[in-house]
Amino acid sequence: MSIPTVRQGCCSGKAPASCGRGAARSEADTQATGARSAARRLLWIALLAAILGLVAVAAHAQIPGPTPPTPPTPPTGPTPPGDWFREEAPQEMALSLRILFSLAVMSLIPAALVTMTAFLRIIIVLGFLRSALGTQQTPPNTVLVGLALFLTLFVMRPVWTEINQEAVQPYFAGTINYQTALRDGSEPLRRFMVKQTRERDLLLFLQLAKMPRPSSPEDIPLQILLPGFAISELKSAFQLGFVIYIPFIVLDLVVAGALMSMGMLMLPPTTISLPLKILLFVMIDGWHLISKSLVLSFT
Repeated sequence: MSIPTVRQGCCSGKAPASCGRGAARSEADTQATGARSAARRLLWIALLAAILGLVAVAAHAQIPGPTPPTPPTPPTGPTPPGDWFREEAPQEMALSLRILFSLAVMSLIPAALVTMTAFLRIIIVLGFLRSALGTQQTPPNTVLVGLALFLTLFVMRPVWTEINQEAVQPYFAGTINYQTALRDGSEPLRRFMVKQTRERDLLLFLQLAKMPRPSSPEDIPLQILLPGFAISELKSAFQLGFVIYIPFIVLDLVVAGALMSMGMLMLPPTTISLPLKILLFVMIDGWHLISKSLVLSFT
C-alpha cells in the first residue's frame, strides 16, 4: 500500500493569509530597490552631462574668432646709396671723423718716435757699443731701449716744452682750434729736424721729387724733411759708432798679437779681450762719456 507524498512550500505549516502578505512585501522591496538604482543612474548621467556642457562652453570661449585679413603693404622704391650719409647730422659725422683720425694718429706714435726724434741716433749708437764690447745680449734690448728713451726725452725736452706752450695749452684753454694747434705744434719739431738734417740730404729728395728749392727752411715740405732727417740721423749714428769701435778693435789686435807671439793659437782672442774691454770701459767711465757725447751731438 503506497503512502502519498505531501509537498511542503514556503508557507508549509503556516496560514495561507500570512504567506501571501510576505510575498507581496518582498516584491515591493525589490521594486523600491530597482527604482532607487534607476534614480541614481539618472543623477550621474545628468551630472556628467552638466560637466561636459561646461567644458564645451569654456573651450568655445577660448577659441578666437576669425580675424579680418590684413591689407597688403604697398612696395617702396629703392633707397639711394647716399641717403644714409645725408641722414646723419653734420656734427655727429664730424665727431666720428675726428675720433677716427685721432686713433690713426695714435697708431703712428711709435713710428714718429723713432723717425722724428733723437731716438733713432741714440738707439743705433747704443747698439754699436754693445757690438764693440762683444757682450752679445748684455745689456739686454729692454735696457738699451729704456736708456735710449730717457735720453731722447732729455734731448727733446726744449721741443716738448715749446709744443706744450704754443699748441697744447692754448688748445685746452679753447683759444685756438684743432687745425691751428696742429700747425703751431709741428713748428718746433720741424725746426729741430731742420737743424739736425744735412742740406745735401734735403737736396737729394728735392731732386728726386722734382721740386724747386725752397727759399727758407719753413717752406720745406714734410714729405721731403722726414726722409732727409732719417738718413742724416743714420749717418751721424754710424760716425759715432765707428769712433766707439776704434779702441776696442785696437785692444782685440793687441790681444790677438800677444797670443800668437806666445804660441797660444788654440785660445780664442775674445776669451782674453772681453774682460779687458769691460775693464777698460769701466775705468774710463764709458757710460758717462757715451751719454755726454750723444746729448752734445744734438746741440
